[in-house]
Amino acid sequence: MIVRSRAPLRLGLAGGGTDVSPFCDQFGGFVMNVTIDKFAYATLDPSPTGQAEFHAQDADVSEQLAPQDVAATAGPLQLMKGVYLRVSDDYLGGERPALRIRAHSDAPPGSGLGSSSTMVVALVTAFAEYFSLPLGEYEIAQLAYRIERNDLGLSGGKQDQYAAAFGGFNFMEFYAEDRVIVNPLRIKSWIWSELESGLVLYFTGVSRASAKIIDEQSRNIREGRSDSLDAMHRLKIEATQMKEALLRGDFTRLASVMQSGWEAKKQSASSISNPMIDEIEALAMRHGARATKVSGAGGGGFMMFLCDPAHRVGLVRALAGAGGTVFDTHFTDQGASSWKLG
Repeated sequence: MIVRSRAPLRLGLAGGGTDVSPFCDQFGGFVMNVTIDKFAYATLDPSPTGQAEFHAQDADVSEQLAPQDVAATAGPLQLMKGVYLRVSDDYLGGERPALRIRAHSDAPPGSGLGSSSTMVVALVTAFAEYFSLPLGEYEIAQLAYRIERNDLGLSGGKQDQYAAAFGGFNFMEFYAEDRVIVNPLRIKSWIWSELESGLVLYFTGVSRASAKIIDEQSRNIREGRSDSLDAMHRLKIEATQMKEALLRGDFTRLASVMQSGWEAKKQSASSISNPMIDEIEALAMRHGARATKVSGAGGGGFMMFLCDPAHRVGLVRALAGAGGTVFDTHFTDQGASSWKLG
């Protein structure tokens, strides 16, 4: 039997960072995001060698181990190993099956599209299908979060796992004790199409270590730095404003909220922006962009721009000459999925 799965990557539209502890534990966090037609993929099948096999196909890194020797070591295979160990312990009575696990993603780590967390969701979804585990969207997202944050000790927030599990446009609420509420939004088709037509996704070519940025944000909150704390409260408010603008189709307001959210985001940690990002933002604004935002923690990765669709071609042409890559992208309303072959 072969099992495959995929989970969609996401764009954070507003509120990103308020889903990170300790802010969300103390004040509650709000995030508005949407999934796109870029995915993380996983394949599970019986190991032909009788060992536990891990293949990170993007990094071209593989390892074969006796199942009892698998440990959650750092590196390109750590997400696969983390899922393998947690599922074995929680659902298989500690049994370590001889599986071949292969995975790859449409976006590189450090892209700002939630690629690492989305990969964990894709892997958990594949394991749930393979072993017929009774896991719904919330359970998959919660398990993925625990694996990544607790088992592997990787810094980050909570939105990525829930976006990948649920899919679509979601307004998310984050509270203490890992309590999460996902509110799917019913976006009218013309609003969906207009936003999609005016959104330009640009990869700077520079991946970044989001954990360092997130650690700085968390440290600023713990130390009570008023500028960072005020910025986080503004981001939380703007997530609600973004939701309202989306539901009404108020694109002037939507662009204003996105831009003000980006300005607030830059106040939450010093490493979120840099001269390269500032130059690209200025270039985009000169060529028709109404709003700029770096997806994810910041520092590099993907940038997104909102423009009048009539100005899209000129904006894309200008960005293409800046050394990065413009990605054609569309929204998707489907979350993580899996299927069996044979």
